[in-house]
Amino acid sequence: MARPKAPELTERELEIMQVFWDLDGGTTARDVRERLELRGRDLAYTTVATLIRILTEKRFLRQTNQDRPFLFEAVRSFDEVSVNLVDDLVKRVFRGSKEKLLISLFGQQEQLSDGDRELLEDFLREQNQ
Repeated sequence: MARPKAPELTERELEIMQVFWDLDGGTTARDVRERLELRGRDLAYTTVATLIRILTEKRFLRQTNQDRPFLFEAVRSFDEVSVNLVDDLVKRVFRGSKEKLLISLFGQQEQLSDGDRELLEDFLREQNQ
């Protein structure tokens, strides 16, 4: 019996989506495979094509033409998907606590760079206005 498809992205599906977000416009499975190979990820063409089909079924991608080679484009943006993934992480791992997430990110890591600290402070100031 086949495992049901997860509604969110698996690690491999996220790799494929990263390519679509980087390449604006219609992209073929072959283009995606080549781009992944340049990144050091050598997947078989059939694997890439299967992942694209799954992402299309999950409505992360859509096919934009009817002739071969088929072209696909992202339906959901990086911002939309990343917000959903972070929200899911906060709910599942940190029991809904953004504070616990922030402590995990900044409390036990190496010191923030001056630029990162300034960016974070600016963001927090904007949120409080």
